[in-house]
Amino acid sequence: MKISVFEAESWERAAFQSLVEHHDVRFEPRPLDRNLAPEHSDADVISTFIYSSLDEGVLRLFDRLVLIATRSTGFDHIDADWCHRHAIAIANVPGYGENTVAEHVFALLLGLSHHIVEAADRTRRGDFSQTGLQGFDLLGRTMGVIGTGAIGRHTVRIAKGFGMDVLAFDIQPDDDLARELGFRYTQMNELLAACDVVSLHVPGGPATRHLIGENELRIIKPGAVIINTSRGSVLDTTALLRALSDGTVAAAGLDVIEDEPTVREEAELIRSIFARRHDLDTLLSDHVLLRMRNVLITPHTAFNTHEAVRRILDITCENIAAYTAGSPQNIIC
Repeated sequence: MKISVFEAESWERAAFQSLVEHHDVRFEPRPLDRNLAPEHSDADVISTFIYSSLDEGVLRLFDRLVLIATRSTGFDHIDADWCHRHAIAIANVPGYGENTVAEHVFALLLGLSHHIVEAADRTRRGDFSQTGLQGFDLLGRTMGVIGTGAIGRHTVRIAKGFGMDVLAFDIQPDDDLARELGFRYTQMNELLAACDVVSLHVPGGPATRHLIGENELRIIKPGAVIINTSRGSVLDTTALLRALSDGTVAAAGLDVIEDEPTVREEAELIRSIFARRHDLDTLLSDHVLLRMRNVLITPHTAFNTHEAVRRILDITCENIAAYTAGSPQNIIC
């Protein structure tokens, strides 16, 4: 089979060696888009990360495509309905970084609660002043975990290790898990009103777009901290900016922001093409968030540890090999 691997860094290629021995594997460092797709239109299998946009306009350019092997758990960057209608299977990578992402939640939270970035910057400049660096303890605080899947439950475990109380919301509560880990399920509004820290762990997509928006931020506990390591679309950026500006939300730790691939192209931010193709208000809000001292943003790197990336590559190769051998695994569509 012809396999095209997009967003492939040079060091990742060795992980695909087992496939190279039996298939025609091509590596492309750029994300897949409509301009690049014609160069790979004869691929039977494509593998991408989340910065490739696999919408109908891209997918219809592939003549022989039978499998998309995304190197992620989430698949909201893929038009799954179109794939289903055209008998294209989608395989994902479940369970590669539950602990990894949960650990990053607390890296962000501790960075905010102890003003780590500002303190480190000061000392590099030879300034050992403690003015404005007083933080807060996690012990005794209440953490709200929205979504208690694999990552959410690891987040609960770590929170309990810090001596935090935990409330959780999930559309499918797991009462056995709650008893095992010692937390309580509640309704979203109660969670928001009661929690000092709110951490988001839900998939992206239409059902969760702006799950936390203006209405939710009106009832959130004054001075709460929001952590988002899920998908940027889950949190309404403009509403968050307002809440941070008026003090309703004390701080935010974000590993994801809305339209993040576009925001990366900062020099292009205000060009008219972006105003036409994206919500300019959201883009500008994202841009402002990057400059706020009570916001800590990392570049979608919560998953990015040596161990987790190795698991992603290994499982992706296994997914492709299993499909070509007639025994598909981790198929979501």
